[in-house]
Amino acid sequence: MFSKHPKGLVAASLANLGERFGFYTMMAILVLFLQAKFALSGTEAGWIYSTFYFSIYILALVGGVIADKTRNYKGTILIGIVLMALGYVLLAIPSQTPVVNKALMLTVTCGALFIIAFGNGLFKGNLQALVGQMYDDPKYSSLRDSGFSWFYMFINIGAIFAPPAAVGVRNWWLSHNGFAYNPDLPGLCHGHLVGTLQPQAAETYQTLANEVSGAPVTDLTQFANDYLNVFSTGFHYAFAVAIVAMLVSLVIYVVNKKRFPDPSKKVADKSAASAATVEMSAQEVKQRIMALFAVFGVVIFFWFSFHQNGLTLTFFAKEYTDLNLLGMPITAELFQSLNPFFVVFLTPVVMAVFARQRARGKEPSTPKKIAIGMGIAATGFIIMAVGSFVSDLPLHQDIVAAGTSPVKVTPLLLMATYLVLTIAELYISPLGISFVSKVAPPKYQGIMQGGWLGATAIGNQLLFIGAVLYESIPIWMTWTVFVVACCISMCTMLFMLKWLERVAK
Repeated sequence: MFSKHPKGLVAASLANLGERFGFYTMMAILVLFLQAKFALSGTEAGWIYSTFYFSIYILALVGGVIADKTRNYKGTILIGIVLMALGYVLLAIPSQTPVVNKALMLTVTCGALFIIAFGNGLFKGNLQALVGQMYDDPKYSSLRDSGFSWFYMFINIGAIFAPPAAVGVRNWWLSHNGFAYNPDLPGLCHGHLVGTLQPQAAETYQTLANEVSGAPVTDLTQFANDYLNVFSTGFHYAFAVAIVAMLVSLVIYVVNKKRFPDPSKKVADKSAASAATVEMSAQEVKQRIMALFAVFGVVIFFWFSFHQNGLTLTFFAKEYTDLNLLGMPITAELFQSLNPFFVVFLTPVVMAVFARQRARGKEPSTPKKIAIGMGIAATGFIIMAVGSFVSDLPLHQDIVAAGTSPVKVTPLLLMATYLVLTIAELYISPLGISFVSKVAPPKYQGIMQGGWLGATAIGNQLLFIGAVLYESIPIWMTWTVFVVACCISMCTMLFMLKWLERVAK
């Protein structure tokens, strides 16, 4: 599978696999942790979630600048791994819930998230830049797209098992303390403690408290305090799983460090550099950078839509979805395993489609593939919009009043949506990274990879809009907004297609 690719590809993929396992362990539970721990609304949790996601990618620009200036890509990546591990340590330390000093503890939590984001900024873009440099060798240049697709598929193996690991630890701690999992209870517990539950919600709270305790609950206030503390402590212990994953990533990276290209040696060996590359004119450099920034602007709308998987799609899984599949109970967090699962198993299929098109001389260019991906993403949200409209789902404010949604949709709706969105992702994310590594002028490789991640950051900062819409308008209209965003992206990409294809030659 990897025999024709550079030797460092497998090592880089394995190092990223460990890091992604840790990262998605955290991301699978982050927004639900914020709500359970601090009694935040969906909009408030969405602000923190979107700002964190923004920081992860915008700080990749800082990481790219540091690596480009020092030419020490390997050292920068190593520091990033250590910082991420430190951030997970801070999140994993249990503290009392309900929180006594909410401002202080929320500040500590956000500080830990910033450390993780900064470490990720040093790590993610620069590792991708190193992979791109492996394919600068003419021997491998024709395999660049497939190389990045394999890289993208391989690292998602770690992400498949992250949500089940987080859920397993959290639910184990609940069971250890004599409780069962229920997605509606943390919000109801907080509502009971502050006295905001409406009559129907109060009845729902009593019923659910009896169910998870296995016996009638007489002291609902004590139950609320106990359940929230155990529930949140289980989340803290789940964050500890990410620490272990980062240590694995660190070992893999250090052991295989010598297999990665060394940009500093390439710069020092001027004769080798001049023989291998042709100096670009200032005009060509300008054209390439303009093309990259045009693509960056377009993909903002995709990431604004796609990364709702950890926010509004997770809210939807918790509140509107029947969490029973073929008679087996599931949790809202487990839906986030679907995306990496589909990435792993669909990547060979998508690559086979590209290979067949290539053999027939009809393979779309990378920019055209990205445009196709935008259209596929729109289709995914059409599925959600139609499913929500046909099911006549109640407004969010109505389910808050009742304590739970009276209408639950089949989990197959989310499963189908994740399937379609993953196909779209495979047309956009790995190929976008490949496009950047191909078009970016050699001396700006790190910062241009950071630019791709920076565009992702802006899209992620806009995620909170989804949370605001989710709590304010009919749910089917929320998904329609993402349909429109993806369609705008597709049309804009097609409008620029010939220019981008010309620059990429």
